[in-house]
Amino acid sequence: MGKLMNKIREAVANERFVVSWHADERCEERGVAAWQLVAGLDDASLVRERLQSKPLPSVVVSQELADGSKVEVIWAWMAESRRAKLVTVYFRD
Repeated sequence: MGKLMNKIREAVANERFVVSWHADERCEERGVAAWQLVAGLDDASLVRERLQSKPLPSVVVSQELADGSKVEVIWAWMAESRRAKLVTVYFRD
């Protein structure tokens, strides 16, 4: 597992995270509760780390929801505040 993913998981486990407005809107549109994404992060599979993404480095993870749906979730790392940021969620094709 990547170092960035470890930082994000640790921050989320310690409740040092925020949910972006964009993520909140996408969750609502797609019928996904943000808490499911937070709770499922420990079991999520890392798809890729995007260390050069702007404005923040980020990771893409794959998760399975309680109903069996597969989603991909983007989490970013806010280094200055040492917090994770839930960026968006989408259903895998």
